[in-house]
Amino acid sequence: MSLKDLPAELRPREKLLARGPSALADAELLALLLRTGVAGQGVLQMAQALLDRFGGLQGLMRATLDELKTFKGLGGTAKRAELAAVLEIARRTLAQQLAERPLFDSPGAAKDYAALHLRGLPHEVFAVMFLDARHRLLCLEEMFRGTLTQTSVYPREVVKRALAQNACAVVLLHNHPSGHAEPSAADEALTQALRSALALVDVRVLDHLIVGAGVVTSFAERGLL
Repeated sequence: MSLKDLPAELRPREKLLARGPSALADAELLALLLRTGVAGQGVLQMAQALLDRFGGLQGLMRATLDELKTFKGLGGTAKRAELAAVLEIARRTLAQQLAERPLFDSPGAAKDYAALHLRGLPHEVFAVMFLDARHRLLCLEEMFRGTLTQTSVYPREVVKRALAQNACAVVLLHNHPSGHAEPSAADEALTQALRSALALVDVRVLDHLIVGAGVVTSFAERGLL
């Protein structure tokens, strides 16, 4: 069924204007952006298929232009560019929110930011949020890729970048491509090694976040720091 065949009160645009954007489901919001579907698939169905393909809005926000290009209906440059622009605005908005307030005024924001950058990656990534004295975000840097151990993540490189950024604190983060977010013994050993190395230059490790498929585990919340 196309949008024009729906009752007026169920059409996303009319529904948004009457009840506000929060009343719309994710697929309805995305359908407004896409505007038209493809042959044999209405725009609402296309929007839901796009969400299913990338694992919801969070996964979609991580999608690259090349990945979007492979989705039926986004091969053309105009629609793909518009979608990529909106997703980038959302990413920058979240980054600006973190940069403008102390990160741990809202611990959930740190988890959301970590998930935005690391969830859904096919490979393991270790990254660091570098923070200033007020625990505001200076930057997030990807430091290492591959299986993470004390021998593959070099504390001296993390210390070097912390000094270069003039950071006073850090949040460590990495993903588990398996989807499980439980800390391993190697994760705990790595955290303690980095904590000790950074303490030598008076930089605190505030947390270590592990990004899984549907959850982000916090070492601080688990009492592991």
